[in-house]
Amino acid sequence: MADKQQRDEPQFCCSVCLARPKDPVSLNCGHNYCRSCLEGFWDTQEEQRGKYSCPYCRETFSPRPVLRRNNMLAELVENLSVQQASPPAPVACADPSDVACDFCPETRPNKATMSCLTCLASYCPAHLQSRHSVPVFKKHQLVSATVPLQEKMCTKHNKLIEIYCRTDEQLVCSVCAVDEHKSHTTTSVSEQRADIEKHLVSRQKEIQKRVVQREEELEGLKEAEENLESFADTALEDCNKIFGDLIASMLRRHGELKQLIADQEKTAVAHAQELRLQLREEVTQLRRRDTELERLLRTDDHIHLIQVFQSLSPSCDSPDFSPGAAPQRCFKDVTESVSELRDKLETVLNDTWPRISATVSYVDFSLLPEPQSREDFLRYCRPLTLDVTSNYPYLNLVSKNLMMKPSPSPYAARPDRFTKFAQVLCEEGLSERCYWEVEWYARTLSAAVAYKDISRTSDESRFGNSDKSWSLECAKNGYSFRHNNVETAVSGTSSNKIGVYLDYKAGILCFYQVSEPMVLLHKVKTTFTQPLYPGLGLNYEWYDAGVFAQLVKLW
Repeated sequence: MADKQQRDEPQFCCSVCLARPKDPVSLNCGHNYCRSCLEGFWDTQEEQRGKYSCPYCRETFSPRPVLRRNNMLAELVENLSVQQASPPAPVACADPSDVACDFCPETRPNKATMSCLTCLASYCPAHLQSRHSVPVFKKHQLVSATVPLQEKMCTKHNKLIEIYCRTDEQLVCSVCAVDEHKSHTTTSVSEQRADIEKHLVSRQKEIQKRVVQREEELEGLKEAEENLESFADTALEDCNKIFGDLIASMLRRHGELKQLIADQEKTAVAHAQELRLQLREEVTQLRRRDTELERLLRTDDHIHLIQVFQSLSPSCDSPDFSPGAAPQRCFKDVTESVSELRDKLETVLNDTWPRISATVSYVDFSLLPEPQSREDFLRYCRPLTLDVTSNYPYLNLVSKNLMMKPSPSPYAARPDRFTKFAQVLCEEGLSERCYWEVEWYARTLSAAVAYKDISRTSDESRFGNSDKSWSLECAKNGYSFRHNNVETAVSGTSSNKIGVYLDYKAGILCFYQVSEPMVLLHKVKTTFTQPLYPGLGLNYEWYDAGVFAQLVKLW
């Protein structure tokens, strides 16, 4: 008999979980499943344009079939379970929280496994088995004996709790429902359970989705970890080649310079030797002339002296060249030029190295996704305050230094003030993820970030006019972006509220039109080498009314 039951049992199994179906349902193709298994399988087919198939024979149905309980199969499975199941051995109550069987001796009760909500009694496995032989008990509702039945009874009326009051969010009995909760919205505990199950199923699906997402991220992180050594070796090899090329270029230029100096030396020496010969010949001629002049001076014949003097050529007395120190000056210029090259290279290296170092130092293994909704962005908001020591003298800071307005009376001079443009920095330097919002009313607004050492007095002090600041210029007719004195047109409808998102380590700076959903106006991808300070700038005339710009308090 047992062998026959084992042979027959697979006929009743769910083809998805391969177990006896719970709440069995049937399809038109004749195959049976657990309701939850089949619905879960079809939920994964939602993207297949409304076609739903049988997991076993793959017959398709459209639209999605309405599942109905297979009562005959449910009864067969229940009978089969009863016939094959052997009751577990009774376990004595060992913990005060254990529910005692109501039919065991009070001196040594066994632990109850099921409670009957109709009989209001709890049963151990042995006494529960005897109930199956009594047909009337099959209609009773059994639940797991997790807590004593007394905790499921109304303490006021000593009746079973069967109703849930949605108004008071409270479990009540039938008497309470028609008495204290008469005008309240109520429902049965089964319906409330169904609602809770829907919520739990929704949460479970969300959790399962996140599990899949995290597993994919885990796999991606594992792959990234495995490839990290390869990427590092490739980067090191490429950098070695680049530095090798630089060194080879410098050595080649060094060799060329050495050859130029040697050639120049050879040419200069030959020229010097030629000059020496010329000078020696000139010295000989001058000495011969000196001798002739000496002899002439000694003559006492006046007429002869005058006649000879008139015939003398003055060219030998005033030579038209002088060798001077030209070769020395030439080589000194070479040294100065090479020194200038060295200084320029050092300047380039000093300016470039922080960016290279910051890029190499940043390795992002963060699993945090990029924000999408405004709610996501608000997770990264932090307190910001306008710096009263940096604001333009004719800007007045109010509202706890969150707002700036034009002021007719200037502030006292300070070395950190912007003196040429109406703008101000915040006190806080940012080097992590951060989000803030700006509201404004003026002719134009500059929503900016800048390094602390930005100029305060020159034309480069304007946000976006140097490589030390990035600025979104907002006007009533549109936007533009400025950096390093280069202006880029930005499309988008004008808004009086701008959101700024910074991911410092990733080198990402984004400007948004604050709305739901958020509208990206402009995105910057670069490498930051110093902490960034949020900044605000205004363009206005004295007769403009209501001009202001402020940080929106999100914290």
